[in-house]
Amino acid sequence: EMHLVESGGGLVQSVGSLRLSCSASGFTFSTYALTWIRQPPGKGHEWVSTIMADGVDPSYAPSVKGRFASYKDNAKNTLYLQMNSLKIEDTGKYYCAKSGDWNSKGQGTQVTVSS
Repeated sequence: EMHLVESGGGLVQSVGSLRLSCSASGFTFSTYALTWIRQPPGKGHEWVSTIMADGVDPSYAPSVKGRFASYKDNAKNTLYLQMNSLKIEDTGKYYCAKSGDWNSKGQGTQVTVSS
C-alpha cells in the first residue's frame, strides 16, 4: 500500500526558511514524478511544484518560483521542498502526491508564516 508522509512544517517568521520532507513507501519511488500542493486557509488546493521521476527539471508555480526548490532523493525515497524567503501568503497545509493524482497525497504538514 502506498504511503506518503509529509513533515517539517512549523511556524516561521516572514522571510524565513523551512525544509519540508515527504517520505514514501509502498511504490517504486524512482519511477514516479511527484508534486507538492498546498491548501491555504479557507481555500482550495493549489499546485506548488512538480519534479520528474529522475529528479530533474522541477517546475514551480509563479508565486513560489525563485524562492522554493524541490529535489528528489531516489536513494532515500524522499522528496524535499526547500522554502526560502517565506511570505505570509505561503501559509497553508502542504502535501506531496504522485503527479496527476492529488488523491494520493499524505496527511500534510502545516506551514504558518507570521509577520
